[in-house]
Amino acid sequence: MIKGRQLFSNQGIGRYFTNTIWLLAEKGLRIIDAFFIGIWLARYLGPDDFGILSYAESFVYLFAAFAALGLDQIVVRELVKDESRRDELLGTTFVLRLLGFVVMFLGIFFVTRILDNTAIKNTMVMVIGITIFFQSIRSVDFYFQSKVLSKYTAISNLIAVGILSIIKVILILSEAPLIYFAYALVLEWILIAIGYSISYIHHKLSFLTWRFKWSVAKSLLKKSWFLIIGSVAAALYMKIDQIMIDEILDERSVGLYSVAVKMTSIWIFVTVAITQSVFPSLVSMRKKDKALFLKRLQQLYDVLIKIAVMVSILYTIFASYFVPFLFGSEYTESSHILVLYIWSIVFVFLSNGSWGYYLNENLERFSSIRLVIGAVINITLNLFFIEWYGLVGAAYATLISYAISGYFVNALFTKTRTNFYLQTKAFLNIFKINTWIHPL
Repeated sequence: MIKGRQLFSNQGIGRYFTNTIWLLAEKGLRIIDAFFIGIWLARYLGPDDFGILSYAESFVYLFAAFAALGLDQIVVRELVKDESRRDELLGTTFVLRLLGFVVMFLGIFFVTRILDNTAIKNTMVMVIGITIFFQSIRSVDFYFQSKVLSKYTAISNLIAVGILSIIKVILILSEAPLIYFAYALVLEWILIAIGYSISYIHHKLSFLTWRFKWSVAKSLLKKSWFLIIGSVAAALYMKIDQIMIDEILDERSVGLYSVAVKMTSIWIFVTVAITQSVFPSLVSMRKKDKALFLKRLQQLYDVLIKIAVMVSILYTIFASYFVPFLFGSEYTESSHILVLYIWSIVFVFLSNGSWGYYLNENLERFSSIRLVIGAVINITLNLFFIEWYGLVGAAYATLISYAISGYFVNALFTKTRTNFYLQTKAFLNIFKINTWIHPL
């Protein structure tokens, strides 16, 4: 039996560890930006304008999920399997995402004309929607992920986020109007796109060798169409609550609820950094030894769930104190929402970790099915809970739907039951001291 430390050593843990450190550094800066600048921004805008900004971001997020076409980890997986196809995979992915942006932007335009929104809301949505165009360059990131060299894209993100943090401070100090903060989001992605391009060229690689192939496009879309459904479903149950709160209640309520969402989302950066860095090693390990693959996945779940539970306990204890202190008395009500909403990250962490299982076991359909189930439950519960219980009801709807889609639904299917057992064991391992002392 290979011990955990040996396992990680044999699989080049140093490389993956370094990669994770860079990703965590980037996510760490985003956490600092979201925490300090985000708090300052929320105080400056107040619940009403902060609610409009959050509504616009959530609205665009729903459409962005479609524009991404569910290609992210599929392209990474294909690059890990056969790097010789790099140019056709990256070129085809780039073109597909550009086409996805065009369709998405047209969709946003027509939907905003149907909804009874104010002019400022529609303007904010259209401006923020432009960011999806520049996200097409993320094809470069897929290459670096496959080579476990995400530090290069992480550096690009670090620079962009750092510059934007300074710009947002300047906007706040100069008492800039709300729309300027939408422009700032667009500028951030322009800087990221430039940084990604420089990093790619720095590795003596050329965009001129990229090529679009219909056969590759058809193959990728055939593999990802269920993931597209899953991504849209995930976006729905992650962001639809804020849209529905705006429709059922008002903009101020969206602002209050968004504080809980953003204080929770800070920690999602952590799970994204960890799972994104570990994914290529899971692909390689699955090809060699399934037993070692499951062992590594179990260790991943153990680490993720411990982080999530510790954070949730701390928030539950101190939320009523730090929310009014940080955001001001206008946001006091947000603390009650946060105490419930924070526990959803337990299941979000498990859900993000599950992609390593679904994609390596060719279970894209099951991963999408569980997200669709989660979306349907979330929307249904929100329709009733927001009316009955207000903002706390929306938090309950999120927690319940996340628990079902991220954990319980795995028990329903024979092919995903192994994943359910691994997740369940991760819960049980919380109470085993040795899994804390020797997590790897």
